[in-house]
Amino acid sequence: MVDTMRGEGHTALVHTAAASNLGQMLVRICMQDNVGLVNIVRTPEQEDLMRATGAHHVCNSGSPTFMTDLTEAISATGATLAFDAIGGGTLAGQILHCMEAALTGSAKEYSRYGSTTHKQVYIYGALDTGPTVLDRNFGFAYGIGGWLLWPFLEKIGAAAAAKLRQRIVAELKTTFASRYTKEISLVEALRLEEIAVYRKRSTGAKYLINPNKGIAA
Repeated sequence: MVDTMRGEGHTALVHTAAASNLGQMLVRICMQDNVGLVNIVRTPEQEDLMRATGAHHVCNSGSPTFMTDLTEAISATGATLAFDAIGGGTLAGQILHCMEAALTGSAKEYSRYGSTTHKQVYIYGALDTGPTVLDRNFGFAYGIGGWLLWPFLEKIGAAAAAKLRQRIVAELKTTFASRYTKEISLVEALRLEEIAVYRKRSTGAKYLINPNKGIAA
């Protein structure tokens, strides 16, 4: 995500479902790389979790002041790129709206076409499988599309991809450390009682499937 940001000329990021395992990694990466990051969560408990992780800009989508808070955070960071794990609903459009509000808040003259600064939202997940709803109140300089890891790695080439992998290996127990609620085998992954838990895709309830668990030596 950070490499996409740099490659497309942006300087800061917005990330949704930010309390996830991946979101917490992104906080640590952005802190190390001195990249501005706006984290969107949906509960006060997730706000507390993100601030404990070290996140500076945390916006709760369930708060009545969400749009104001998000606009202020985007204005403070200069974020014009977002990665959205939700997919459906109105959040992608809300992010674009707040980006536009941050960009035009200090404009000296009015333009019916909005800011000329490009704003981009990439959808990389589908926690909400409903339609993506855009209320087009964010000018004309915007883009919304899909983003997946493997096409990105193919795009940057073998050398750049190897460099990213080297960083992951070097920082596997620090920046990229993961916490799991439970470790299960492939057989256990098919049990209805386990499926009932991990299919919820709840924050802080990630399962690790270990193919070697339960196999006799």
